[in-house]
Amino acid sequence: MSAYKIPESVLVVIHTPALEVLLIRRTGDADHWQSVTGSKDWLDEPFEDTAVREVREETGIDARAPGCVLTDWALENVYDIWPQWLHRYAPGVVRNRERLFGLQVPAGQPITLNPREHVRWRWLPWREAALACFSPSNAEACLMLPRFTQPPPAHGPEA
Repeated sequence: MSAYKIPESVLVVIHTPALEVLLIRRTGDADHWQSVTGSKDWLDEPFEDTAVREVREETGIDARAPGCVLTDWALENVYDIWPQWLHRYAPGVVRNRERLFGLQVPAGQPITLNPREHVRWRWLPWREAALACFSPSNAEACLMLPRFTQPPPAHGPEA
């Protein structure tokens, strides 16, 4: 692993089949509610592996467990790195590329936060989650969630 963060990361919107979104609050940032995010550990690490690793590290969820469905949305955000975090990157690095994923988990999924990174968690309906996110790209991802999920199966007699 490099001394500097790699400017390639993932954003994973964790949600239930009812489109309740898990938001976690960063340590030291009372208003910074977000989805799971994290950078690659090495340049050639596949984004999917980064997503699985970060979800496990930050929430304790095994994204490959039965009942979980990890979906690569095949979308990427490129954004300026916040000035207060530039020191984590190599000199001259000012932009990050972020790959978007969704992770459907069963309702009632247990959450175990990494206390070094996050101090609280909560489930919110997807629109409310978008309003609670401090990052505009995270809010936009929450609003896109219905496009990337399968509707629940219809019940009742077939027509």
